[in-house]
Amino acid sequence: MWAMIVKEFLELRRDKRTVAMIVVLPLVLLVVFGYAASFNVESISTQVVGPQAQQTAAQLRDPFEVDKVDPAATEAAARDRLRDGDAAVVVVTGAGTPKALVDGSRLFSAQAAVAETARMQGQLRTEVLYNPELKTSWVMVPALIGMILAFIGTIITSIGLVRERQAGTLEQLAVMPFRPSDVIAGKIVPYFVLAAVDMAVVAVVGRLLFDVPFNGSVLTFILGGTLFLFAVLGIGVLISTVSENQGQATQLALMTMLPQILLSGMIFPLESMAIGVRWIGYVLPLTYFIQVSNGTMLRGAPIATLWLPLTVLACMAALVFIGAVLRFRRDLAPSQPQAKDSETDQQPVGAR
Repeated sequence: MWAMIVKEFLELRRDKRTVAMIVVLPLVLLVVFGYAASFNVESISTQVVGPQAQQTAAQLRDPFEVDKVDPAATEAAARDRLRDGDAAVVVVTGAGTPKALVDGSRLFSAQAAVAETARMQGQLRTEVLYNPELKTSWVMVPALIGMILAFIGTIITSIGLVRERQAGTLEQLAVMPFRPSDVIAGKIVPYFVLAAVDMAVVAVVGRLLFDVPFNGSVLTFILGGTLFLFAVLGIGVLISTVSENQGQATQLALMTMLPQILLSGMIFPLESMAIGVRWIGYVLPLTYFIQVSNGTMLRGAPIATLWLPLTVLACMAALVFIGAVLRFRRDLAPSQPQAKDSETDQQPVGAR
């Protein structure tokens, strides 16, 4: 029995990835659930417009954080700002009681805003836009589309490529008359198509089962999904290049998926996270896809107002995917000269 115990410890010492997962994963969970796992929104981005904007802004208290005061803006302009994602709440002043327009696509901020206006006892009227009943499903379906794309792009792709590597198929393809880019494209395109089909299916099913609206441009939604998918596919390819077997690929893929699910705003609002943890969410592709999918499906935001998340996704996709492809090509490159040398060795001496 002691020999078996020693054997297992020796194997663990050689398997650095498993040891890292055993040590790092509990620390990640501790930090995430300690600092990020909170549904309480303490700060709500707010703008105040209309003739009495200055006076009303001075009366607002936490959690309303007034970012902008514009006495000249109209209610129509306020609705446009809410649609464009400039604020979570826009208070419109004028004749009578001020009215708070609330962005229902930001579920947790909207719930906090509605609860606070109720405590103010008639000082503000409330109108919730884009998700009037504050349904959780309306907010979760756009986020779930991103999670499914991330799952296919990261976990399924990395496992599939590592399986090919273990079987020796990739090395065989590398010595055939194919360019490395052809090999990579041939392996990745099926996962891209599968993920695209899943994106369409989930969007349609969510629309039919949960009555989730789709108020924006389908083309903008497809563009965001394509950029996001290239980013997560790049992560999957990158994981496959540093993994020796499917177990290692699964471990690394899960370690990259976990932060995206917990820190992207999908489950816990970014506004409630500590600053030291929140920045992690801003470097995750899923964070920006959720902004695009929420904006197009619920708010009907035009592409001009989604330029920031789309640009970030494009940069992430380019950097990660190009880096992963270069690494993948480098892993295949040594096989080609070896194959040529072996062919030369097999030729008759007189033919050399």
